[in-house]
Amino acid sequence: MNKRILLVDDEEDIIEVLSYNLTKEGYDIVSANNGKEVLEIDLTKVDLIILDIMLPGMDGFEICKALKTNPLSSKIPIIFLTAKNTELDEILGLEIGAEDYLVKPISLHKLFARIKTIFRRDAVSDISHQVLAIEGLVVDVNNYTVKVDNNEVPFTKKEFESLLFLIKHKGTIVTREKLFSTIWGNDVVVGQRTIDVHIRHIREKLGEKSYLVETIKGVGYRFKK
Repeated sequence: MNKRILLVDDEEDIIEVLSYNLTKEGYDIVSANNGKEVLEIDLTKVDLIILDIMLPGMDGFEICKALKTNPLSSKIPIIFLTAKNTELDEILGLEIGAEDYLVKPISLHKLFARIKTIFRRDAVSDISHQVLAIEGLVVDVNNYTVKVDNNEVPFTKKEFESLLFLIKHKGTIVTREKLFSTIWGNDVVVGQRTIDVHIRHIREKLGEKSYLVETIKGVGYRFKK
C-alpha cells in the first residue's frame, strides 16, 4: 500500500506542483488549505504531513501543536515547508514536534530525500513498543535488547536494527541493497562486506537460533517464516 501524504498550503499552485510530483514518486496525496480542513481529515490514514506555516486562521505552528496533542495524530511525522526562514522559527518548529523544517523554494529532489529518510526510519521503528517472541528468541523493541532462551545477548545498534528489519519482513527475501539503504542510509558508504559481517555477527550471537536468519545466495537474507 502506498504511503499517504497530507499537503497543507493555502497556495493552490504549490499544492498542484507537489501533488503532481509526489504522485509520480508513488505516494497517495490528500490536501488541505487551512487548519479547519486539516482537523476534518481522517488522520488515521495519513503517514506524513507537509505543512506550511503562514495559513489563514490557525497558522502552521498551531496546527502542529494540535496534531501532536491528539493521540490519533501525535505520531504522524510533520515536515514544515515554509517561506519563514529565521533560525527562531526553525527552532520553534522542531521544538513543537516537527521532524524537519525546510524553507521555500526547495529542490524537489531534496524534499523527496527528506521524505524517504523519514519513511526509511519508520520501516525500522514502526513496530516499536513491542516485545517479539519467536522460537525462543525475544526481541524487546523499546529497550533494544535481545534474549536467546532467556539469556540476554548484547547487540550493537546496527545489528539490532538489521535483525529487527529482517523479522519485520520475515518470510521475504531482503536484498543487501535494501538492508543497506534502510539501516545505513544513502549518505554512508558501506560495502557488501560490512553487511555480511553484521549478519555473521548476528548469527553468532543467536547461537542455536542462527537458523532463523537464512542466506539466499547471491541475493540477500531472509528471516525464517
